[in-house]
Amino acid sequence: MKEHDRRDSGFTLLEILVVLAILALLVGLVAPAALRQLGGARNSVAKQSIARLETVLDMYKLDVGSYPSSEDGLDALLHKPGDAENWNGPYVKGNQVPRDPWNHEYGYQAPSTREGHDYDLCSGGANHVQAVPGASGAICNP
Repeated sequence: MKEHDRRDSGFTLLEILVVLAILALLVGLVAPAALRQLGGARNSVAKQSIARLETVLDMYKLDVGSYPSSEDGLDALLHKPGDAENWNGPYVKGNQVPRDPWNHEYGYQAPSTREGHDYDLCSGGANHVQAVPGASGAICNP
């Protein structure tokens, strides 16, 4: 009787393989959806960050009288440009210019290449395309 109990006390190889197959199917179905959600979340964070930087750039303009030049770029929010009279910064926390959710620099150009905009502020997006308006996948200020 003891030998019979010992044989029944574990899982068979077939049972373990069935469980592993079920787990693999679940991961195969759930993982792509989770990764899509992550990509969408980063796009949303990039749009929100651009909106925050727009507010900071507006504060800069109120103090200095104009937006930073393309040459000064977003670094003007941290370090006083030579020609900025009433600079009251730094306008962002930390000691480096904010980066997009993919850890790349935002593209900044002033004046804008688009009609009705004072400047262009863009992220290259997930594929890190050129961070300029009109580039496929670029996320820019509206």
